[in-house]
Amino acid sequence: MKRIYTPTQSGTDWQRLLGKPKLHWKKGRSAMSAAACWEESQPRLPAEISALLDSCNDPAISGLDMLLAIPEWEVALPGGETVSQTDIMAICRNNSGLVILGVEAKVDEPFGPTLAEKKSGASKGQLERIAYLEQELGRSTPFGDEIRYQLLHRTVSALLTARAFHAPVAIMLIQSFSPESKWSEDFSAFCAGHLCTQLAPGVYEIQGIKGPRLIVGWCKGNAKYLYAELPSAFD
Repeated sequence: MKRIYTPTQSGTDWQRLLGKPKLHWKKGRSAMSAAACWEESQPRLPAEISALLDSCNDPAISGLDMLLAIPEWEVALPGGETVSQTDIMAICRNNSGLVILGVEAKVDEPFGPTLAEKKSGASKGQLERIAYLEQELGRSTPFGDEIRYQLLHRTVSALLTARAFHAPVAIMLIQSFSPESKWSEDFSAFCAGHLCTQLAPGVYEIQGIKGPRLIVGWCKGNAKYLYAELPSAFD
């Protein structure tokens, strides 16, 4: 994992960081929509994200200033060499201190396999990773088989990054550009698997976590970015 980053010139600079840059760089999909949104919003957070967090009326996460946003932030996890690659990891602050905001962008892309599917034929390392993620998320018993594995490792990635920066708050936010909020039921099932406190509609704090406060949320992205078309870096 590299830890040297250079500023972007445009949203096109995001493409080369993708796991499959040519396949995933398409108009109307999450990678291009998120890049267009965040590039246009910077140096601020996207307005819908700020509005959602401000609606919680929680001084720790209200009025956030974005210090730095890093596309495709990688976090190493036990149980293998594959890293968890968060779409955007933003380092933010307000008068209360630092906040780490991990964002997973979606349009109609699913959250990937369920835990049942992930465990089927899993290696010892993969099972070790799932157990580690559940432990970090304060589980004394395993999650239900229907929970989506991606939601576990993206949430833990935000938590581990907050610990690395000594930030008192970690947030994992789904920024959904889908007009139908596709796959929101998977996010709701994930939240239902925890002891959560609702901070505002679509925003929950997970209880029983060691270290930083851990908050998860579902944010409806601005659908205009579904129509954004950014050039390819590979043309």
